[in-house]
Amino acid sequence: MYKNISVIGAGGWGTALAMLLRENAASVRLWAHRSAVADEINSERTNGDYLPGITIPDGIVASDDLASVVDDADLLVLVTPSKATREVIKRMAACQPRAGAAVVSCTKGIEHNTGLLMSDIVSEYLPDHPVAVLSGPNLAIEVAHGVPAAGVIGSTEASILPALQERFSTAMFRAYTSTDARGIQLGGALKNVFAIAAGAADGFGLGDNTKAGLVTRSLAEMMRLGEAMGGSRESFYGLSGVGDLMVTCFSQHSRNRKFGERLGRGESPDQITASTQTVAEGVPTARSALQCARKLGVDVPITERVFAVIYENESPRSAIEALLGRPPKAEANPDRRGG
Repeated sequence: MYKNISVIGAGGWGTALAMLLRENAASVRLWAHRSAVADEINSERTNGDYLPGITIPDGIVASDDLASVVDDADLLVLVTPSKATREVIKRMAACQPRAGAAVVSCTKGIEHNTGLLMSDIVSEYLPDHPVAVLSGPNLAIEVAHGVPAAGVIGSTEASILPALQERFSTAMFRAYTSTDARGIQLGGALKNVFAIAAGAADGFGLGDNTKAGLVTRSLAEMMRLGEAMGGSRESFYGLSGVGDLMVTCFSQHSRNRKFGERLGRGESPDQITASTQTVAEGVPTARSALQCARKLGVDVPITERVFAVIYENESPRSAIEALLGRPPKAEANPDRRGG
């Protein structure tokens, strides 16, 4: 199964996944939003804007023609920025994918105003196609270099998981499976918000104690909101929860941590966004996650402060002071809606 593979999105993670999937396939098609990116991949075997320093192997064929990439694929791997997911999926549906083709969403985000996860949007436009998600502590540059890693593939349609697990597994990438697609996606989306906070602490030059405490409380906040939104507590202790949270908050390769670090050093969100090609998914997710938390009555103090810094011009220093100045509480709160 899944011999004809197409990856939708030629950013860093999409390109790295195309390389990973190429190990178990004769060829992989890769859709790029910009023709210049597709041309560079095909002619130079590089993707300098999104995955610098990596040689892309033969057998990965890029194109900016979405219809030709979708055509006849029996596995569609979606790796677009969350804010573009609805539009891209709508366009994919218009291309009439092959009947029964599976869609694996590797995008980490929550849609603003609707609170929908990426798999929800896929199912809305492609209701007759099985949908799965992939998440975990997977930095694109390390996966592209073949550094050992692990991820988790989730789907409510358990019958498709063994074939997907086989397709994504390589000598250096161990794929686990789960039926908790919601929890996997929520862990992958929410951790980006907390990585911005962790990066801001780095930017201020705060110590290891500070960061360890912040990441620990971030996990508690992730679990409160994630469970309220339908995820399983077990998933937040796994690869897509604590695993992804750790790597994104601590790694020098993490886009969201870097974004936060630059905030902590005094740059504005607009300055940071304008200076980079890559997307820090924690920026839109802070807004959508806070909206969901308020609707559900869940206390999310870290998310609130990240939102205030990005969207309300609060200084990172004031945000830290606000977090430290909250009323004292017991660590283990029996009410999971408050933290």
